[in-house]
Amino acid sequence: MLLHHRLEVLARSALFESLPTEALSELAAGAVERRLEQGEILFSANDPSDGLYIVLSGSIRAFRVNLDGREQTIHIEQAGGTLAEVAVFDGGSYPSTTIAEVDAEVLFLAREEVRRFMLLHPEAALKALEILAKKLRMVASMVEQLALMDVSQRLAKFLLDEAKRGAPKLKDGMSFSLPLSHAQIAARLGSVREVVTRALQKLTQREVIEIRGHRIVVLSVKKLRDGADDRMTAE
Repeated sequence: MLLHHRLEVLARSALFESLPTEALSELAAGAVERRLEQGEILFSANDPSDGLYIVLSGSIRAFRVNLDGREQTIHIEQAGGTLAEVAVFDGGSYPSTTIAEVDAEVLFLAREEVRRFMLLHPEAALKALEILAKKLRMVASMVEQLALMDVSQRLAKFLLDEAKRGAPKLKDGMSFSLPLSHAQIAARLGSVREVVTRALQKLTQREVIEIRGHRIVVLSVKKLRDGADDRMTAE
């Protein structure tokens, strides 16, 4: 990747978007591009960390695996998103494993280069804190859901959140794309494929949603919201 392309990528990233392009020149010069095929691991939990990554294209999923081999998705980053910010600041190992959900490209920035840059540009450090704070809130919400909600509730909330991504206002009959397998959905919910499949079947039987290939049609927004709040009655 040419230097001016790296500059464009950094300037569009969530972490550095507020900075002028000329300020990013030195950082861009030391950046290293890496291509990942679908299913390829970028780094593993507890590996020594040496920098952070910016997603150029594709989708990278961060997850942990429990003793039973069950995956729990922590977060997913797409173009412009960043990975491994925590390790850059505390000098520790990578906190999660990351994998390419589709073919992807990332830009690597060495830890010392990033730290030096942020000392010179405090606004970048403040932006990093903002990103970390958002991720902390997201993880806190995830812990709450895992502790207080069953899989059916978590699935209903997940579908609501996905629907809201593409529509400012939810309404009956709306549809949205969900190009994920049941196993991938299960990993995001801290469950297993079989349980998610049964939960989806119940939602279709109750005429809450309709599944059309990789699209979900919301037949009843109220029922879906009630499902997330545990007010649906079993039939």
